[in-house]
Amino acid sequence: MALYEHVFIARQDLSNTQAEGLIEHFGGVLTDNGGKVVDSEYWGLKTMAYKINKNRKGHYAFVRSDAPSPAVKEMERLMGLHDDIMRVMTIKVDVHEEGPSAVIQAKNSRDERPRRPRRD
Repeated sequence: MALYEHVFIARQDLSNTQAEGLIEHFGGVLTDNGGKVVDSEYWGLKTMAYKINKNRKGHYAFVRSDAPSPAVKEMERLMGLHDDIMRVMTIKVDVHEEGPSAVIQAKNSRDERPRRPRRD
């Protein structure tokens, strides 16, 4: 089986739990078709560079999988038919990187920075 990384953007009017539920749903599609989800991350509601379907923001999600090609094609097909999914990107990789993705690492480094006192 091959290793893949998937990023998808869901509509902004979904709740966080609904967006995380989409990760579980499409992970189930992969496992039902002979693959497995190695890791998944919910990146949160982010502002996009340009409007997609009249939406300025979107719920971003990231999934690492180990699946055969037909399972990935089926998941992408179902994502294309799903009304809540706006964009999907799938990349075939040689090796999954250990630890959190670059987006989560950047978020964590921002949170750990010391805060400067405000000058009012």
